[in-house]
Amino acid sequence: MRKFIIAALAASVLTPTLATAQTADLRRDGRDARHDQYQISQDQRQIQQDRRQVQQDRRDLRQDQRSNREAWRDYRDQNRNAFHRGPYGPPRGYSYAPVRVGVSLRPPFYANRYWIADPGAYRLPRAMPGTRWVRYGNDVLLVNLRTGRVQTVYSAFFY
Repeated sequence: MRKFIIAALAASVLTPTLATAQTADLRRDGRDARHDQYQISQDQRQIQQDRRQVQQDRRDLRQDQRSNREAWRDYRDQNRNAFHRGPYGPPRGYSYAPVRVGVSLRPPFYANRYWIADPGAYRLPRAMPGTRWVRYGNDVLLVNLRTGRVQTVYSAFFY
């Protein structure tokens, strides 16, 4: 019986201690959950700010591209002689037809006689290795020399 009473007393003494420990754990868990929720809301605000910044950067890029096109048109209008080339002679057996990005040309259309020797004179961007600026009618095309695939088209480039 004595063992039973000692066990009952030990249980009654330990129960509040365990309850207090569980309460402290619950409070800590609650604080952690609130902190996590705060972090999530902070991250969401940051994502929204980043999206707004990306949208603003895109608007700025479009504006810069627009002003670059206008500057290029002004340059072209002031230097008309540089953009007036002789008549275009397509390869024998072929004729001119408008092309778009992604079209594959046959090798005679991007042979070295159609290459633009100095793209900088026309303010064309530098061609990456393996590509070349090519005259195609009054258009200028950036062509992958290995596949013949058109990467960029500037229509009505020459007068």
